[in-house]
Amino acid sequence: MMERNPTATRDNNLNRVVTQARRALTPYRRLQTAGLIHREGSFYPSVHYPPITMYPNMGVDEVLEGWKLPPEGLLDVYVHIPFCVRKCDFCHYPVKAGKDLDERDRYLDALRDEMDIWLRRTGLERIPVRSVLVGGGTPTHLTPKQLDRFLTDLCARLDRSAMTQFNFDVDPSTVLGPEGLERMRVLEAHGVDRITFGIQSLEDATLRRMNRPHDAAGAKAAVALSMKMGFTTNIEFIFGYPGQTVPSWTSMMQEAIALDTDEIQLYRLKIEPYGDGEGRILRLASESGPNWPTAEEAIQMKAAARILLNEAGYHETLSRVYSRHPEIYSHYAHNQCCDLLEQVGFGQTAFSSLRDRFSINTQSLPEYYDTVAAGRLPITRGLRRDRDEQARWSFLLPLKARNVIKSRFLEQTGKTPGDLIGAKLNILKEYGLLEESAEELGLTELGRFYAEEIAHQFHSEEHIPFPTECYEDGPLHPHRNPALVAGMV
Repeated sequence: MMERNPTATRDNNLNRVVTQARRALTPYRRLQTAGLIHREGSFYPSVHYPPITMYPNMGVDEVLEGWKLPPEGLLDVYVHIPFCVRKCDFCHYPVKAGKDLDERDRYLDALRDEMDIWLRRTGLERIPVRSVLVGGGTPTHLTPKQLDRFLTDLCARLDRSAMTQFNFDVDPSTVLGPEGLERMRVLEAHGVDRITFGIQSLEDATLRRMNRPHDAAGAKAAVALSMKMGFTTNIEFIFGYPGQTVPSWTSMMQEAIALDTDEIQLYRLKIEPYGDGEGRILRLASESGPNWPTAEEAIQMKAAARILLNEAGYHETLSRVYSRHPEIYSHYAHNQCCDLLEQVGFGQTAFSSLRDRFSINTQSLPEYYDTVAAGRLPITRGLRRDRDEQARWSFLLPLKARNVIKSRFLEQTGKTPGDLIGAKLNILKEYGLLEESAEELGLTELGRFYAEEIAHQFHSEEHIPFPTECYEDGPLHPHRNPALVAGMV
């Protein structure tokens, strides 16, 4: 009996998936003609509403006037650590690269003081938390001693009796070797239970183009350590990056799935700034050559990943996050985007998403230090949503992340989705993007593929990412009827 050739089997599977992924171009072109997708395929994520770069200047007193703790008394907490080994080319956030230990100590002092200012303002002794996310930057770029000091200070200011998850963003390079193991043990000792590795690629050439501080072997070793220690392990990848091809990305995704992690998260390369910094990728895009994937190739990459993930037993739990088990997901993301629960943020550029308002801390480290030293919260931008924007926010974030619970939307706005946006909902249904039951409104499988673009359908005119001429004049042109909920004003 002839033995199977593993390489030939893998190659045949790769070719099959690449061929299947091409079929995604048919609905892509149809939806582009309908006006849903940018003429040239340009992409802008709908992570928050309004987008985080579009908030006006606003002082802390104006942002927080009249705000009280939610009735349930619980909050989700985000803490931002802006330090990195180096700045990746795709990153659109201000970060501080290098090994300045004094700077990191100064920041940790200010971070502790900012939390104390917030506690005094609210009259709380500790923050009652549902979940915690520590992100950056690279939080584990702190030394083990600094990491322990930071987590000790943080946990002393939290009431964790109702906490369901403690998330930490980790760069693989920072948890390798003896010092890396020490960092992981510090995380474990302080109750961290979910780790997200920003791996971004398992191709060394792509990692070098990204200016990542690790290679593929280091990423795999870090993931193996996390899983061995019992952390829920989530790994992130970027598609559409210069040098990637549909076959190379598909092959890499096969490797990623073989790591057998709890979750796998996909990001399409974001060229336009979506944060408070400007990544080098924006300049590189203007110099794009033959190695830059087209928008259609990026769509095929996403389709190929989805095929492989589904076949391996991973299914989408939150938008663009795939899990083997539906009970495994980011509680922080779900609470904020699905249930619209209140969240407070601490640190440079950190944001707070509250029931009817949003605030963002200064992006300037000197201003952050000076403001906190003066005993004030470092909020510099924000928005108190009027009834119109509140209705949009209450609809599009849950729709994009999971689904809209009709009774909850009615409670939040006093209206049903059909009352406000029935015509738009019918168009989305006609294009096979939306489905409805007696209790919920949700995106179809095709709709989830284009969740970011569908979210733009519910932006107000001033918050649609691209101007009107960037879309074909079809029934899904986002500028065609932006005043969807004008009746709420």
